[in-house]
Amino acid sequence: MSDSTPVILVTGASRGLGRGIALKLSESGYSVIINFVGNAEAAEKTVAECQNRKTRSGQKFLTLQADIAKKDDRRNLIESGLEQLGRIDALVNNAGVAPEDRADILDATEASFEEIIRINLQGPYFLTQQVAKYWLTQKPKPLLKAGFTIIFITSISAETASTNRGDYCISKAGLSMACSLWAARLADSNIHVFELRPGIMLTDMTAVVKEKYDSLIAEGLVPQARWGTPDDLGLAAAALLNGNFPFSTGSVIDIDGGFHIKRL
Repeated sequence: MSDSTPVILVTGASRGLGRGIALKLSESGYSVIINFVGNAEAAEKTVAECQNRKTRSGQKFLTLQADIAKKDDRRNLIESGLEQLGRIDALVNNAGVAPEDRADILDATEASFEEIIRINLQGPYFLTQQVAKYWLTQKPKPLLKAGFTIIFITSISAETASTNRGDYCISKAGLSMACSLWAARLADSNIHVFELRPGIMLTDMTAVVKEKYDSLIAEGLVPQARWGTPDDLGLAAAALLNGNFPFSTGSVIDIDGGFHIKRL
């Protein structure tokens, strides 16, 4: 691999929004570490699609299995990525899950709450800590025009209450604060931290509620009157890593078709 090819680690990149991000980064000339938990076949499909879209001969696409909710897996993920590709220039904290049971908060269980927080909040928080320490202690030369960069993928649920999935909303609200904390801590080291906040996105995670949201979108819930797509999120991630927001660390960028606009 060319020493001039930046390497981006994208968690949860075997499908859905993570795959959309990986594909757009491949089009931008980056090598991508495609993290996945259990579906190796889906991860390899992401690799194949990235190979078809790559724009530089030096690009490589590596699949690494790791559950970011587990400390040892997080450590192995970073160590394996560095060993096999030699560097990491950016981290996209995309991996996350929805609750298996969309239970009213009066009936929700502590077991579900703990699982969602471990995966959606604790995992990316401490994975970011590990990557930041690598940059600060090993002091590799940045290859991205943007410099070393961390992106947190949150959700409109960071500010939009859904009483049948309170654990998910709290995890995303916490992740939004994690972005602010890391942005403040790392700014003087010229490490950029951003939050991308997707809205109602068409993925396999939302397939079970598609009919419901088709109706709500038709009724005007989303001003741009359509579902968001993995491509929409991938384009935003690529713009950040391409260095188009050099003075905006800590910013929240809504990828929601105008959902966040307060309207009468």
